[in-house]
Amino acid sequence: MHPTITAFERSPDRGRGLARDMRVRWALEEVGQPYAVRLLSFEAMQQPAHRALHPFGQIPTYEQDGLVLFESGAIVLHIARTHPGLLPGAPDARMRAVSWMFAALNTIEPPVFERALCVVLEQRTPWFAERLETLDKRVRQRLGELSLHLGQSPWLDGEFSAGNLLMLSVLLRVQGTPLLEAHPNLVEYLARGTARPAFQRAFEAQAEVFRQAQQAEALASAQASQAPPGQT
Repeated sequence: MHPTITAFERSPDRGRGLARDMRVRWALEEVGQPYAVRLLSFEAMQQPAHRALHPFGQIPTYEQDGLVLFESGAIVLHIARTHPGLLPGAPDARMRAVSWMFAALNTIEPPVFERALCVVLEQRTPWFAERLETLDKRVRQRLGELSLHLGQSPWLDGEFSAGNLLMLSVLLRVQGTPLLEAHPNLVEYLARGTARPAFQRAFEAQAEVFRQAQQAEALASAQASQAPPGQT
């Protein structure tokens, strides 16, 4: 039975590949595993049926043969452990790849995501400039350390792995910013990862959901504007 994952019915990332179901889609595409997607509204995510799958009312979730998982990192790790292609076979190399999965989510993502939230939610506050400067400093430090480790290697440790998949997913949030562009090797690293066919398939699938939502909203708006008075 194919796994089923959940995703936003209308993603707040506007089809940019930033929502965390993207990581799961990408992992499934890398290993060649077909999957189904159940789209959820923000309201549905807070209902008991979904909270039984995800205690915090978020996406993504993963269901297959009675197994229910939440948290994108845990789901990607499960996919990597149960399919060849995302973790090395040698035990030491395998654990190093897992270490990079944790590094992506625990060391790099927190300041990157906090900065992204600040830009979206706090731009009109009197403390925005000072707070952004502090967050930029934290992100610069982590990206500098990551750049130093990567050097001129194509991937973080040996071949492409789930560690790279998660790290690249995090770096998407600073793509095109001076923070990332200060490190040409990280820009090239991100370009290399997003050029992978599996990434392209996952990105297009997620973007198509947003396009369809936009089209449905436009159609509903057009129909409402054409309705006779008193029927809208």
